[in-house]
Amino acid sequence: MKVTIHKLFDYLLETTAAEPPECFIGFSLARSPRLKDFLGDLDPELSLDWNGKSFLGLPALRQRVLDQAGLELPLDSVLITAGAAEANYLLFRQLVQSGDEIVTEAPGWPQAGVMAKAIGATLVEVARDEARGWWLDPEAVARAITPRTRMIFLTNPNNPTGRLIPEGELRALADLAEKHGIWLVVDEVYAGLEWAGPRPPSIAGMTRFGITTGSVSKALGMQGLRTGWMICQSPEVIRDAMILRENGSEIMNTLGEHIAEVALRPDRLAEALGRARAEGAETLDRLDRFVTEEPRLSWHRPEAGLIGLARVEGADGETLARKLLAPPHRTFLLPGSAYGQPHHIRIGAGGGPEARLKEGLGRLSALLRSGSI
Repeated sequence: MKVTIHKLFDYLLETTAAEPPECFIGFSLARSPRLKDFLGDLDPELSLDWNGKSFLGLPALRQRVLDQAGLELPLDSVLITAGAAEANYLLFRQLVQSGDEIVTEAPGWPQAGVMAKAIGATLVEVARDEARGWWLDPEAVARAITPRTRMIFLTNPNNPTGRLIPEGELRALADLAEKHGIWLVVDEVYAGLEWAGPRPPSIAGMTRFGITTGSVSKALGMQGLRTGWMICQSPEVIRDAMILRENGSEIMNTLGEHIAEVALRPDRLAEALGRARAEGAETLDRLDRFVTEEPRLSWHRPEAGLIGLARVEGADGETLARKLLAPPHRTFLLPGSAYGQPHHIRIGAGGGPEARLKEGLGRLSALLRSGSI
C-alpha cells in the first residue's frame, strides 16, 4: 500500500514553501555544531568509499553507540542507519505484516500510524493521561494487546510531551513483551536530556524483545548528518534490517559515521550534552514562566527532551499556528494537530539564539491577547 503523508510533515512542507519565518517557537533539537568543530579529529586522507568496511556500520561508532546507551552487548547488536527514522522504518517493514496490530501511545511520534497504514496493519493507540502529566499506564498497554499484536512502539521521553517512562514502568513493559513474545521498540532520540531524574535504561538491554532506536539528531543537534542506529539482541532482526537498508539508503554514510563517532567519544559527548542541557534548561525555564503568565495557555513541563505540548484555551491550535506564521508575526510553531491534539501547540527549547525565541514569544502573546484568535 502507498505510504501517505502524516500531518506533521504535511504542515512542514506547506509552511516552509512560503517566506521563511523570522522567529521559531518549538525547535526540536539542540543548537547545531559546525563542521569546523570536527575537522581536527578527521583524517584528511579518509577514503569516502565503503569498501572494506562492515556493512553494519563503523565498528568504532557501533561501540560508541553501545557505550552511550550503557549496554554491554556484542557489536553486531548495532546497525547504523540514516537517522532514527530509518531505523524505525526498517523495523516496521521487517517485523510487521498486513493484519498485524501495532500498539502505540497517543500522542506519539506519527511515523507509527503512517507505517501501519502502508503495511495494512492496525494501529491500536493507548491514550496518555494529560491530567496526570501525560502519563502512560503500563496496564492500559497490557489491555491493548491481542493475539494479533506484533509490536509495541513508544518514545522515551515521549515525543511530543517530554514525559519520561521511568525504569520501573519500562520493566513492566519489558515483561509484557516477554510474556507475549512481541517486539518492544523504544525511540530514544532525546536520551541524555533528562530534567526530572536519571536517564532510564535502554530497552534493548532489558529484554530480548527490546529494540532501541536513536540518533545524533536531537540531543546533539546533528540532524543534518542523518546518522542513527538500532540496537537489538536478535541477530536475525539486525540482519533483516540491514538487508532492507541495502535496498534503500544502501550500505553506509562513511563521512557521517566518522563524524558521529567523534561526536560520541566520551569527552566530546559530555561537553556537547552539558552545553545542550545548560541551554535547554534555561530556555525551558523561560517557556515555563511564559506559559504560567499567559492566561490562555497551560502545560505539563517536559521531564526530558526539548519539546512539550501546551493547551490553548478557546482556540484551535492550527488556526493559531497559521495566524502566527502569517505577517506581521512571522513566527513558526507546530500545531498539536500534527499529533492528533487539535487544542494544543508544540513549543520547544531548541535551536539556540538563532531561533529568536524571546521575540517569538512576545509575538505569540500579542496574538493571544489581540482578540483575533
